[in-house]
Amino acid sequence: MKKLPIGIQTFSAVRLDDFVYIDKTPLVWKMVQQPSRYFLSRPRRFGKSLLVDTFKELFEGNKALFEGLYIYDKWDWSKTYPVIKLDFADGTIQSRKDLDVRILDLFYGAQTLLGIECEFNTDLASCFRQLIQKAHAKYGQKVVVLVDEYDKPILDNIDNVEISAQVREGLKNIYSVLKGQDAYLQFVFMTGVTKFSKVSLFSGLNQLEDITLDSRFATICGYTQNDLQTSFAEHLDGVDWAKLKEWYNGYQFLGEAVYNPYDVLLFISKGLLYRSYWFETGSPSFLIKLFKKNRYFLPELDNIQVDENILNSFDVENINPITLLFQAGYLTIDSVNEDELEELNFHLRIPNREVQSALYSQLLSGYTHLAESVRSHRRNLLVLLKAADFDGVQAEIVSLFASIPWRNFTKNDIDSAEGYYASVMFAYLSSLNAHITAEDISNHGQVDLTVKLGDHLFIMEFKLDKSTDYQPQTPNPALQQIITKNYAQKHQAWSQAGKPIHQIGLIFNQNARNLVQMDWLTV
Repeated sequence: MKKLPIGIQTFSAVRLDDFVYIDKTPLVWKMVQQPSRYFLSRPRRFGKSLLVDTFKELFEGNKALFEGLYIYDKWDWSKTYPVIKLDFADGTIQSRKDLDVRILDLFYGAQTLLGIECEFNTDLASCFRQLIQKAHAKYGQKVVVLVDEYDKPILDNIDNVEISAQVREGLKNIYSVLKGQDAYLQFVFMTGVTKFSKVSLFSGLNQLEDITLDSRFATICGYTQNDLQTSFAEHLDGVDWAKLKEWYNGYQFLGEAVYNPYDVLLFISKGLLYRSYWFETGSPSFLIKLFKKNRYFLPELDNIQVDENILNSFDVENINPITLLFQAGYLTIDSVNEDELEELNFHLRIPNREVQSALYSQLLSGYTHLAESVRSHRRNLLVLLKAADFDGVQAEIVSLFASIPWRNFTKNDIDSAEGYYASVMFAYLSSLNAHITAEDISNHGQVDLTVKLGDHLFIMEFKLDKSTDYQPQTPNPALQQIITKNYAQKHQAWSQAGKPIHQIGLIFNQNARNLVQMDWLTV
Protein backbone atom coordinates (compact mmCIF):
# COMPACT_ATOMS: atom_id res chain seq x y z
CA MET A 1 0.00 0.00 0.00
CA LYS A 2 1.46 3.35 -1.07
CA LYS A 3 2.29 5.97 1.54
CA LEU A 4 0.21 9.08 2.11
CA PRO A 5 1.88 12.35 0.98
CA ILE A 6 0.85 14.32 4.07
CA GLY A 7 2.69 17.63 4.05
CA ILE A 8 4.84 16.59 1.05
CA GLN A 9 5.06 19.48 -1.41
CA THR A 10 8.04 18.45 -3.51
CA PHE A 11 7.39 16.44 -6.66
CA SER A 12 10.64 14.46 -6.40
CA ALA A 13 9.83 13.26 -2.86
CA VAL A 14 6.40 12.04 -3.92
CA ARG A 15 7.69 10.26 -7.00
CA LEU A 16 10.83 8.71 -5.53
CA ASP A 17 9.49 7.48 -2.19
CA ASP A 18 6.41 5.47 -3.12
CA PHE A 19 3.77 8.01 -2.15
CA VAL A 20 0.31 8.10 -3.70
CA TYR A 21 0.43 10.55 -6.62
CA ILE A 22 -2.56 11.71 -8.62
CA ASP A 23 -1.36 12.33 -12.16
CA LYS A 24 -2.07 15.97 -12.96
CA THR A 25 0.21 16.00 -16.00
CA PRO A 26 -2.64 15.75 -18.56
CA LEU A 27 -3.61 19.27 -17.43
CA VAL A 28 0.03 20.34 -17.11
CA TRP A 29 0.55 19.26 -20.73
CA LYS A 30 -2.28 21.55 -21.87
CA MET A 31 -0.53 24.48 -20.24
CA VAL A 32 3.08 23.99 -21.38
CA GLN A 33 2.84 23.22 -25.09
CA GLN A 34 3.64 26.83 -25.99
CA PRO A 35 4.99 29.93 -24.21
CA SER A 36 2.29 30.86 -21.70
CA ARG A 37 1.53 32.93 -18.59
CA TYR A 38 -1.01 31.63 -16.08
CA PHE A 39 -2.57 32.60 -12.79
CA LEU A 40 -4.38 30.16 -10.47
CA SER A 41 -6.20 30.84 -7.20
CA ARG A 42 -7.06 27.95 -4.91
CA PRO A 43 -7.71 27.62 -1.14
CA ARG A 44 -4.83 26.79 1.19
CA ARG A 45 -3.61 23.19 1.39
CA PHE A 46 -5.10 22.29 -1.97
CA GLY A 47 -1.89 21.11 -3.64
CA LYS A 48 -0.76 24.37 -5.24
CA SER A 49 2.85 24.05 -4.04
CA LEU A 50 3.14 20.50 -5.37
CA LEU A 51 1.83 21.72 -8.72
CA VAL A 52 4.39 24.53 -8.81
CA ASP A 53 7.17 22.06 -8.07
CA THR A 54 5.87 19.77 -10.82
CA PHE A 55 6.38 22.58 -13.34
CA LYS A 56 9.87 23.17 -11.96
CA GLU A 57 10.95 19.56 -12.39
CA LEU A 58 9.41 19.38 -15.86
CA PHE A 59 11.15 22.47 -17.24
CA GLU A 60 14.45 21.48 -15.63
CA GLY A 61 14.18 18.21 -17.56
CA ASN A 62 14.13 15.68 -14.72
CA LYS A 63 12.79 12.96 -17.00
CA ALA A 64 13.02 10.03 -14.59
CA LEU A 65 10.50 11.62 -12.22
CA PHE A 66 7.80 11.56 -14.90
CA GLU A 67 8.18 7.98 -16.03
CA GLY A 68 4.76 6.34 -16.24
CA LEU A 69 2.90 9.65 -16.24
CA TYR A 70 0.78 11.04 -19.06
CA ILE A 71 3.30 13.67 -20.11
CA TYR A 72 6.32 11.36 -20.22
CA ASP A 73 6.27 10.48 -23.93
CA LYS A 74 4.98 13.88 -25.04
CA TRP A 75 7.51 16.29 -23.58
CA ASP A 76 10.72 17.19 -25.43
CA TRP A 77 13.30 16.15 -22.84
CA SER A 78 16.18 17.38 -25.00
CA LYS A 79 15.32 20.94 -23.98
CA THR A 80 15.78 22.32 -20.49
CA TYR A 81 14.95 25.77 -19.23
CA PRO A 82 16.35 27.99 -16.45
CA VAL A 83 13.78 28.23 -13.66
CA ILE A 84 13.34 31.09 -11.19
CA LYS A 85 11.08 30.03 -8.33
CA LEU A 86 9.85 32.58 -5.83
CA ASP A 87 8.16 30.97 -2.83
CA PHE A 88 6.57 33.20 -0.20
CA ALA A 89 5.07 30.39 1.88
CA ASP A 90 7.67 30.31 4.65
CA GLY A 91 7.51 32.55 7.71
CA THR A 92 5.52 35.69 8.36
CA ILE A 93 6.25 39.08 6.81
CA GLN A 94 5.25 41.99 9.06
CA SER A 95 6.47 45.05 7.15
CA ARG A 96 7.59 46.33 3.78
CA LYS A 97 11.18 46.06 5.02
CA ASP A 98 10.65 42.37 5.86
CA LEU A 99 9.27 41.86 2.35
CA ASP A 100 12.25 43.50 0.65
CA VAL A 101 14.65 41.36 2.69
CA ARG A 102 12.71 38.20 1.75
CA ILE A 103 12.64 39.09 -1.95
CA LEU A 104 16.37 39.81 -2.02
CA ASP A 105 17.00 36.49 -0.25
CA LEU A 106 14.91 34.67 -2.89
CA PHE A 107 16.88 36.39 -5.66
CA TYR A 108 20.19 35.34 -4.10
CA GLY A 109 18.92 31.78 -3.82
CA ALA A 110 17.85 31.72 -7.48
CA GLN A 111 21.19 33.19 -8.53
CA THR A 112 23.06 30.43 -6.71
CA LEU A 113 20.95 27.65 -8.21
CA LEU A 114 21.37 29.05 -11.72
CA GLY A 115 25.11 29.64 -11.33
CA ILE A 116 24.99 33.29 -12.33
CA GLU A 117 26.04 36.55 -10.67
CA CYS A 118 23.95 39.70 -10.63
CA GLU A 119 24.77 43.19 -9.43
CA PHE A 120 22.03 43.33 -6.83
CA ASN A 121 21.19 46.66 -5.20
CA THR A 122 18.31 48.34 -3.43
CA ASP A 123 16.29 48.52 -6.66
CA LEU A 124 14.62 45.12 -6.45
CA ALA A 125 12.87 45.49 -9.80
CA SER A 126 16.27 45.99 -11.45
CA CYS A 127 17.58 42.90 -9.64
CA PHE A 128 14.71 40.81 -11.00
CA ARG A 129 15.33 42.04 -14.55
CA GLN A 130 19.01 41.15 -14.25
CA LEU A 131 18.17 37.70 -12.96
CA ILE A 132 15.88 36.95 -15.89
CA GLN A 133 18.17 38.37 -18.56
CA LYS A 134 21.39 36.76 -17.28
CA ALA A 135 19.66 33.37 -16.92
CA HIS A 136 18.48 33.68 -20.51
CA ALA A 137 21.97 34.65 -21.70
CA LYS A 138 23.73 31.79 -19.88
CA TYR A 139 21.40 28.95 -20.86
CA GLY A 140 20.35 30.13 -24.30
CA GLN A 141 16.74 29.36 -23.48
CA LYS A 142 13.82 31.45 -22.35
CA VAL A 143 13.24 31.60 -18.62
CA VAL A 144 10.50 29.98 -16.53
CA VAL A 145 9.19 32.03 -13.56
CA LEU A 146 7.15 30.27 -10.89
CA VAL A 147 5.64 32.19 -7.98
CA ASP A 148 4.12 30.20 -5.13
CA GLU A 149 1.86 31.83 -2.49
CA TYR A 150 2.31 35.14 -4.28
CA ASP A 151 -0.22 36.84 -1.97
CA LYS A 152 0.83 35.47 1.43
CA PRO A 153 2.84 38.58 2.45
CA ILE A 154 -0.35 40.61 2.00
CA LEU A 155 -2.57 38.10 3.78
CA ASP A 156 -0.12 38.04 6.70
CA ASN A 157 -1.13 41.66 7.31
CA ILE A 158 -4.71 41.65 6.08
CA ASP A 159 -6.09 43.15 9.30
CA ASN A 160 -3.72 46.14 9.01
CA VAL A 161 -4.68 48.11 5.91
CA GLU A 162 -1.65 50.40 5.98
CA ILE A 163 0.95 47.64 6.16
CA SER A 164 -0.85 45.31 3.75
CA ALA A 165 -1.08 48.15 1.21
CA GLN A 166 2.67 48.83 1.56
CA VAL A 167 3.44 45.14 1.09
CA ARG A 168 1.13 44.98 -1.92
CA GLU A 169 3.02 47.86 -3.55
CA GLY A 170 6.31 46.07 -2.92
CA LEU A 171 5.02 42.93 -4.62
CA LYS A 172 3.54 44.95 -7.45
CA ASN A 173 6.99 46.46 -8.05
CA ILE A 174 8.36 42.95 -8.61
CA TYR A 175 5.51 41.38 -10.53
CA SER A 176 5.30 44.30 -12.95
CA VAL A 177 8.81 43.42 -14.17
CA LEU A 178 7.43 40.36 -15.94
CA LYS A 179 5.62 42.34 -18.64
CA GLY A 180 8.79 44.15 -19.70
CA GLN A 181 10.72 40.85 -19.83
CA ASP A 182 8.21 39.07 -22.03
CA ALA A 183 10.75 38.37 -24.78
CA TYR A 184 12.89 36.41 -22.30
CA LEU A 185 10.12 34.31 -20.78
CA GLN A 186 8.94 30.84 -21.77
CA PHE A 187 6.42 30.21 -19.01
CA VAL A 188 5.03 32.11 -16.03
CA PHE A 189 2.85 30.53 -13.36
CA MET A 190 1.61 32.40 -10.30
CA THR A 191 -0.55 30.87 -7.62
CA GLY A 192 -2.04 31.86 -4.28
CA VAL A 193 -5.24 31.94 -2.27
CA THR A 194 -6.68 35.28 -3.30
CA LYS A 195 -7.00 37.12 -6.57
CA PHE A 196 -6.34 40.82 -6.35
CA SER A 197 -7.81 43.22 -8.88
CA LYS A 198 -5.62 43.99 -11.87
CA VAL A 199 -5.57 47.65 -10.88
CA SER A 200 -4.21 46.98 -7.40
CA LEU A 201 -1.59 44.30 -8.00
CA PHE A 202 -1.49 43.12 -11.61
CA SER A 203 -1.41 46.50 -13.31
CA GLY A 204 0.64 46.11 -16.47
CA LEU A 205 0.53 42.32 -16.23
CA ASN A 206 -2.51 41.78 -18.44
CA GLN A 207 -0.91 38.85 -20.25
CA LEU A 208 -1.61 36.51 -17.31
CA GLU A 209 -4.38 34.05 -18.21
CA ASP A 210 -6.53 33.42 -15.16
CA ILE A 211 -7.52 29.73 -15.00
CA THR A 212 -9.12 29.92 -11.55
CA LEU A 213 -12.62 29.48 -12.95
CA ASP A 214 -11.76 27.65 -16.16
CA SER A 215 -13.62 24.36 -16.64
CA ARG A 216 -10.59 22.90 -18.46
CA PHE A 217 -8.53 23.15 -15.27
CA ALA A 218 -11.20 22.68 -12.60
CA THR A 219 -9.48 19.57 -11.21
CA ILE A 220 -5.85 20.67 -11.50
CA CYS A 221 -5.76 20.85 -7.67
CA GLY A 222 -7.79 18.57 -5.40
CA TYR A 223 -8.93 14.96 -5.66
CA THR A 224 -11.83 13.77 -7.81
CA GLN A 225 -14.24 10.99 -6.84
CA ASN A 226 -12.47 8.71 -9.32
CA ASP A 227 -9.09 9.51 -7.73
CA LEU A 228 -10.38 8.32 -4.37
CA GLN A 229 -11.98 5.17 -5.75
CA THR A 230 -8.86 4.17 -7.70
CA SER A 231 -5.61 5.60 -6.30
CA PHE A 232 -6.88 5.53 -2.69
CA ALA A 233 -9.04 2.41 -3.01
CA GLU A 234 -6.98 0.33 -0.55
CA HIS A 235 -6.79 3.14 1.97
CA LEU A 236 -10.54 3.74 1.82
CA ASP A 237 -11.72 0.15 1.81
CA GLY A 238 -15.13 -0.07 3.48
CA VAL A 239 -15.65 3.70 3.73
CA ASP A 240 -19.16 5.17 3.57
CA TRP A 241 -18.72 7.02 0.27
CA ALA A 242 -21.85 9.14 0.68
CA LYS A 243 -20.73 10.35 4.11
CA LEU A 244 -17.17 11.00 2.93
CA LYS A 245 -18.51 13.09 0.05
CA GLU A 246 -20.83 15.00 2.39
CA TRP A 247 -17.93 15.85 4.68
CA TYR A 248 -15.08 16.73 2.31
CA ASN A 249 -16.22 17.01 -1.32
CA GLY A 250 -18.07 19.88 -2.96
CA TYR A 251 -15.41 22.37 -4.07
CA GLN A 252 -16.55 23.56 -7.48
CA PHE A 253 -14.49 25.55 -9.99
CA LEU A 254 -16.88 25.31 -12.96
CA GLY A 255 -16.03 21.69 -13.65
CA GLU A 256 -16.06 18.40 -11.76
CA ALA A 257 -16.27 18.90 -7.99
CA VAL A 258 -13.17 17.98 -5.99
CA TYR A 259 -12.25 16.91 -2.48
CA ASN A 260 -9.89 18.87 -0.28
CA PRO A 261 -6.65 16.79 -0.44
CA TYR A 262 -5.55 17.65 3.08
CA ASP A 263 -8.84 16.43 4.54
CA VAL A 264 -8.69 13.15 2.63
CA LEU A 265 -5.11 12.41 3.66
CA LEU A 266 -5.71 13.21 7.35
CA PHE A 267 -9.01 11.32 7.33
CA ILE A 268 -7.19 8.19 6.17
CA SER A 269 -4.21 8.75 8.46
CA LYS A 270 -6.46 9.13 11.52
CA GLY A 271 -8.23 5.82 10.93
CA LEU A 272 -11.20 7.15 8.90
CA LEU A 273 -12.24 9.49 11.67
CA TYR A 274 -14.39 12.45 10.56
CA ARG A 275 -12.97 15.73 11.83
CA SER A 276 -12.45 19.31 10.58
CA TYR A 277 -8.83 18.75 9.59
CA TRP A 278 -8.50 21.49 6.95
CA PHE A 279 -10.44 24.13 8.85
CA GLU A 280 -8.44 23.64 12.03
CA THR A 281 -5.18 24.51 10.24
CA GLY A 282 -6.23 28.15 9.95
CA SER A 283 -9.57 29.50 11.15
CA PRO A 284 -10.70 32.75 9.45
CA SER A 285 -10.32 35.04 12.49
CA PHE A 286 -9.96 38.16 10.33
CA LEU A 287 -13.14 37.33 8.46
CA ILE A 288 -15.04 36.93 11.71
CA LYS A 289 -13.90 40.40 12.78
CA LEU A 290 -14.88 41.80 9.38
CA PHE A 291 -18.34 40.24 9.56
CA LYS A 292 -18.93 41.67 13.03
CA LYS A 293 -17.64 45.12 12.09
CA ASN A 294 -20.00 45.30 9.11
CA ARG A 295 -22.88 43.72 11.06
CA TYR A 296 -23.21 41.13 8.32
CA PHE A 297 -26.60 39.39 8.39
CA LEU A 298 -25.47 35.76 8.56
CA PRO A 299 -28.65 34.19 7.12
CA GLU A 300 -27.68 35.81 3.83
CA LEU A 301 -24.86 33.26 3.59
CA ASP A 302 -27.55 30.70 2.82
CA ASN A 303 -28.46 32.26 -0.53
CA ILE A 304 -25.70 34.31 -2.13
CA GLN A 305 -26.00 35.58 -5.69
CA VAL A 306 -23.01 37.46 -7.10
CA ASP A 307 -21.61 38.49 -10.43
CA GLU A 308 -18.23 37.49 -11.79
CA ASN A 309 -16.61 40.78 -10.75
CA ILE A 310 -17.32 40.10 -7.08
CA LEU A 311 -15.51 36.77 -7.25
CA ASN A 312 -12.53 38.30 -9.03
CA SER A 313 -12.05 41.61 -7.24
CA PHE A 314 -10.18 41.74 -3.96
CA ASP A 315 -8.37 44.72 -2.51
CA VAL A 316 -7.07 45.50 0.94
CA GLU A 317 -8.70 48.95 1.10
CA ASN A 318 -12.15 47.62 0.27
CA ILE A 319 -12.53 43.99 1.29
CA ASN A 320 -15.76 42.28 0.34
CA PRO A 321 -16.17 39.44 2.87
CA ILE A 322 -18.02 37.31 0.31
CA THR A 323 -15.10 37.58 -2.12
CA LEU A 324 -12.67 36.55 0.59
CA LEU A 325 -14.90 33.68 1.78
CA PHE A 326 -15.07 32.35 -1.77
CA GLN A 327 -11.40 32.69 -2.59
CA ALA A 328 -10.36 31.20 0.75
CA GLY A 329 -12.55 28.12 0.22
CA TYR A 330 -15.35 28.77 2.71
CA LEU A 331 -17.82 29.28 -0.14
CA THR A 332 -17.93 27.57 -3.51
CA ILE A 333 -19.97 27.74 -6.71
CA ASP A 334 -23.33 26.00 -6.65
CA SER A 335 -24.67 27.08 -10.05
CA VAL A 336 -24.10 29.62 -12.81
CA ASN A 337 -26.55 31.43 -15.06
CA GLU A 338 -26.35 34.11 -17.71
CA ASP A 339 -28.47 37.23 -17.29
CA GLU A 340 -30.12 39.50 -19.88
CA LEU A 341 -26.84 41.36 -20.39
CA GLU A 342 -25.10 38.05 -21.15
CA GLU A 343 -23.10 38.37 -17.95
CA LEU A 344 -22.49 35.43 -15.64
CA ASN A 345 -24.13 35.29 -12.22
CA PHE A 346 -23.04 32.81 -9.57
CA HIS A 347 -25.03 31.17 -6.80
CA LEU A 348 -22.65 30.32 -3.95
CA ARG A 349 -22.92 27.81 -1.13
CA ILE A 350 -20.80 26.35 1.65
CA PRO A 351 -18.96 23.38 0.09
CA ASN A 352 -19.45 20.62 2.63
CA ARG A 353 -20.29 19.55 6.16
CA GLU A 354 -16.83 20.20 7.56
CA VAL A 355 -16.83 23.84 6.50
CA GLN A 356 -20.45 24.43 7.50
CA SER A 357 -20.04 23.10 11.02
CA ALA A 358 -16.64 24.67 11.68
CA LEU A 359 -17.32 28.03 10.02
CA TYR A 360 -20.59 28.62 11.83
CA SER A 361 -19.04 27.54 15.12
CA GLN A 362 -16.39 30.22 14.57
CA LEU A 363 -19.00 32.79 13.58
CA LEU A 364 -21.07 31.91 16.62
CA SER A 365 -18.04 32.35 18.88
CA GLY A 366 -17.21 35.64 17.17
CA TYR A 367 -20.71 37.06 17.37
CA THR A 368 -21.20 36.03 20.99
CA HIS A 369 -17.65 36.28 22.38
CA LEU A 370 -18.18 32.83 23.87
CA ALA A 371 -15.26 30.66 22.93
CA GLU A 372 -15.21 27.88 25.50
CA SER A 373 -18.93 27.40 26.16
CA VAL A 374 -20.15 27.41 22.55
CA ARG A 375 -19.53 23.68 22.13
CA SER A 376 -21.61 22.75 25.17
CA HIS A 377 -24.43 25.07 24.08
CA ARG A 378 -24.43 23.46 20.63
CA ARG A 379 -24.43 19.94 22.03
CA ASN A 380 -27.28 20.71 24.42
CA LEU A 381 -29.39 22.36 21.75
CA LEU A 382 -28.92 19.45 19.35
CA VAL A 383 -30.18 16.95 21.93
CA LEU A 384 -33.15 19.14 22.89
CA LEU A 385 -34.25 19.80 19.31
CA LYS A 386 -34.10 16.13 18.35
CA ALA A 387 -36.26 15.35 21.39
CA ALA A 388 -38.63 18.24 20.55
CA ASP A 389 -38.16 19.43 24.15
CA PHE A 390 -39.11 23.06 23.58
CA ASP A 391 -39.08 24.06 27.23
CA GLY A 392 -35.48 22.89 27.23
CA VAL A 393 -34.77 24.65 23.91
CA GLN A 394 -36.11 27.91 25.32
CA ALA A 395 -33.99 27.59 28.45
CA GLU A 396 -30.89 26.80 26.37
CA ILE A 397 -31.35 29.87 24.13
CA VAL A 398 -31.88 32.08 27.18
CA SER A 399 -28.73 30.64 28.73
CA LEU A 400 -26.73 31.33 25.58
CA PHE A 401 -27.73 34.98 25.31
CA ALA A 402 -27.38 35.51 29.05
CA SER A 403 -23.75 34.40 28.76
CA ILE A 404 -22.85 36.97 26.11
CA PRO A 405 -20.64 39.80 27.47
CA TRP A 406 -22.75 42.64 26.11
CA ARG A 407 -20.20 45.29 27.09
CA ASN A 408 -18.29 44.18 24.01
CA PHE A 409 -21.12 45.41 21.80
CA THR A 410 -22.12 48.70 23.42
CA LYS A 411 -20.09 50.81 21.00
CA ASN A 412 -21.80 49.18 18.03
CA ASP A 413 -25.35 49.04 19.44
CA ILE A 414 -25.41 45.63 17.85
CA ASP A 415 -28.08 44.39 20.21
CA SER A 416 -30.56 46.95 18.85
CA ALA A 417 -30.79 45.15 15.52
CA GLU A 418 -33.17 42.25 14.94
CA GLY A 419 -30.64 40.91 12.45
CA TYR A 420 -28.13 40.29 15.23
CA TYR A 421 -30.40 37.85 17.07
CA ALA A 422 -31.32 36.14 13.79
CA SER A 423 -27.61 35.91 12.89
CA VAL A 424 -26.67 34.30 16.21
CA MET A 425 -29.55 31.82 15.95
CA PHE A 426 -28.68 31.06 12.32
CA ALA A 427 -25.03 30.38 13.20
CA TYR A 428 -26.12 28.39 16.25
CA LEU A 429 -28.38 26.10 14.22
CA SER A 430 -26.10 25.89 11.17
CA SER A 431 -23.23 24.68 13.36
CA LEU A 432 -25.37 21.63 14.22
CA ASN A 433 -25.16 20.42 10.59
CA ALA A 434 -28.87 21.00 10.22
CA HIS A 435 -30.30 21.82 6.80
CA ILE A 436 -31.13 25.52 7.04
CA THR A 437 -33.15 27.68 4.67
CA ALA A 438 -33.02 31.37 5.58
CA GLU A 439 -35.90 33.64 4.58
CA ASP A 440 -37.73 30.62 3.18
CA ILE A 441 -40.11 31.92 0.52
CA SER A 442 -43.62 30.60 -0.08
CA ASN A 443 -46.60 32.02 -1.94
CA HIS A 444 -47.70 33.63 1.35
CA GLY A 445 -44.44 35.42 2.14
CA GLN A 446 -41.18 34.39 3.73
CA VAL A 447 -40.37 32.95 7.12
CA ASP A 448 -37.08 33.75 8.86
CA LEU A 449 -35.72 30.19 9.16
CA THR A 450 -36.73 26.69 8.14
CA VAL A 451 -34.62 24.03 9.86
CA LYS A 452 -34.54 20.32 9.00
CA LEU A 453 -32.89 18.14 11.61
CA GLY A 454 -33.40 14.39 11.44
CA ASP A 455 -37.14 13.74 11.13
CA HIS A 456 -38.05 17.15 12.55
CA LEU A 457 -38.82 20.31 10.62
CA PHE A 458 -38.81 23.63 12.49
CA ILE A 459 -40.36 26.80 11.10
CA MET A 460 -39.02 29.81 13.03
CA GLU A 461 -40.01 33.46 13.02
CA PHE A 462 -38.12 36.14 15.02
CA LYS A 463 -39.38 39.44 16.38
CA LEU A 464 -37.49 42.18 18.24
CA ASP A 465 -39.40 44.05 20.95
CA LYS A 466 -38.02 47.42 22.07
CA SER A 467 -40.13 48.05 25.16
CA THR A 468 -38.43 48.70 28.50
CA ASP A 469 -40.78 46.42 30.42
CA TYR A 470 -41.75 43.49 28.24
CA GLN A 471 -45.01 41.70 28.97
CA PRO A 472 -45.81 38.35 27.28
CA GLN A 473 -48.22 38.74 24.38
CA THR A 474 -51.20 36.56 23.57
CA PRO A 475 -51.12 35.45 20.89
CA ASN A 476 -47.39 35.46 20.28
CA PRO A 477 -47.08 37.72 17.18
CA ALA A 478 -44.17 35.74 15.73
CA LEU A 479 -46.01 32.41 16.02
CA GLN A 480 -49.23 34.02 14.83
CA GLN A 481 -47.52 35.20 11.66
CA ILE A 482 -46.43 31.62 10.89
CA ILE A 483 -49.97 30.36 11.41
CA THR A 484 -51.79 33.19 9.63
CA LYS A 485 -49.58 33.05 6.56
CA ASN A 486 -49.68 29.26 6.59
CA TYR A 487 -45.94 28.85 6.10
CA ALA A 488 -46.29 25.12 6.88
CA GLN A 489 -48.37 24.52 3.76
CA LYS A 490 -45.22 24.48 1.64
CA HIS A 491 -44.04 21.42 3.57
CA GLN A 492 -47.15 19.22 3.26
CA ALA A 493 -45.09 16.32 1.89
CA TRP A 494 -43.08 16.32 5.11
CA SER A 495 -46.25 16.13 7.19
CA GLN A 496 -47.81 13.47 4.94
CA ALA A 497 -44.72 11.33 5.52
CA GLY A 498 -45.61 11.30 9.22
CA LYS A 499 -42.84 13.69 10.22
CA PRO A 500 -43.63 16.52 12.65
CA ILE A 501 -43.57 20.20 11.71
CA HIS A 502 -42.86 22.50 14.64
CA GLN A 503 -43.91 26.16 14.31
CA ILE A 504 -41.93 28.37 16.69
CA GLY A 505 -42.26 32.09 17.40
CA LEU A 506 -39.36 33.75 19.19
CA ILE A 507 -39.45 37.27 20.62
CA PHE A 508 -36.25 38.99 21.72
CA ASN A 509 -36.23 42.17 23.77
CA GLN A 510 -33.70 44.94 23.21
CA ASN A 511 -33.67 46.02 26.85
CA ALA A 512 -33.40 42.48 28.25
CA ARG A 513 -30.97 41.52 25.48
CA ASN A 514 -32.41 38.05 25.48
CA LEU A 515 -35.23 35.79 24.43
CA VAL A 516 -38.29 36.89 26.42
CA GLN A 517 -41.05 34.81 24.86
CA MET A 518 -41.16 31.59 22.86
CA ASP A 519 -44.29 29.72 21.87
CA TRP A 520 -44.69 26.72 19.60
CA LEU A 521 -47.25 24.58 17.84
CA THR A 522 -46.59 21.14 16.35
CA VAL A 523 -48.64 19.96 13.36
